[in-house]
Amino acid sequence: MKLSVVIPARNEAGNIGPTLDSLCNRLNQENIPYEILVVNDGSTDATSAEVLERAEVYSAICLLHNKPPHGFGRAVRCGLDAFTGDAAVIFMADSSDDPNDVVLYYFLLKDKAECAFGSRWVIGSNVQDYPWFKRLINRLANNFVRSIFGFKYNDVTNAFKGYRRSVIDGCRPLLSLHFNLTVELPLKAIVRGYSYVVVPISWRNRKIGVSSLTFKEMGSRYLYIVLMVWLEKLLTRGDYHRPHREIYAPWEKPGD
Repeated sequence: MKLSVVIPARNEAGNIGPTLDSLCNRLNQENIPYEILVVNDGSTDATSAEVLERAEVYSAICLLHNKPPHGFGRAVRCGLDAFTGDAAVIFMADSSDDPNDVVLYYFLLKDKAECAFGSRWVIGSNVQDYPWFKRLINRLANNFVRSIFGFKYNDVTNAFKGYRRSVIDGCRPLLSLHFNLTVELPLKAIVRGYSYVVVPISWRNRKIGVSSLTFKEMGSRYLYIVLMVWLEKLLTRGDYHRPHREIYAPWEKPGD
C-alpha cells in the first residue's frame, strides 16, 4: 500500500525542513512506499525553498502551490486532489505531529480500518505544552460534537488523521475552505459508515512561529460544518450509508 502524506504549509520556513527530515527518515526505516505532498499556501517566507532543498535529498517529496484564494482547507483539498497513494494522512508542517504515529496509521489503514483517527485525550497519549485556554475550548467543542452525534471519539477537531482513498472519494464534495475541514472529513466518514480505529497519539506545541488557527476560526465556520453533517445524519436516515462498519477504540478490544 502506497501512503501519501499531505502537508499544508504557510510561512513554515523554520519548521518544514526538520519536519520533512524526521518524517522521511522514519518512513524509510519502515520501508513504506510513500510520497509527501507539501502544499505551499501562499507563503511569503522561504518555505518553498526549504521544501525544494529537501526534495533534492528525498525523491518522494513534491511541492505543490495552492492558488489564491488561500486557506487551510483549500490547501488540504489541493493535496487530496493530487495524491496518488492508496491512503492519505494529513500532517502538520510545524512538527507538532509525530512521525511514529504516521507509521502506526499506515499499518492500521493497511490491515484494520478505513480511517485512522488519533486522540490526544486518551490513556497512552502524550501532549506537550498545550495552551490551557486552547485546551478548554478544544474540550468544549469536542464534547459538543460527541453529544449531538452520539459517538465516543473525543478528538474530532485534530487535523492529523488518515484515510483510505475510497473514504476521501466517498466524502466528496468537500466544502470547507479553512480549518473547519478538520471536522468535515472525519464527521462525514463516520456518518457515512466507514470503519475507523482510534489510537492514542503524541502532540507537541510548535517551537517556531505562530499558528494561523484563531479562536474566531473555531466559531461559526466549525459550527456550520458540524450542523451540516449532523443534518445529513438526521435527515438521510441511512439512505446511502454503508451497511457495515467496525469501530475500534482504546477503551474497547478490536473486534468488540
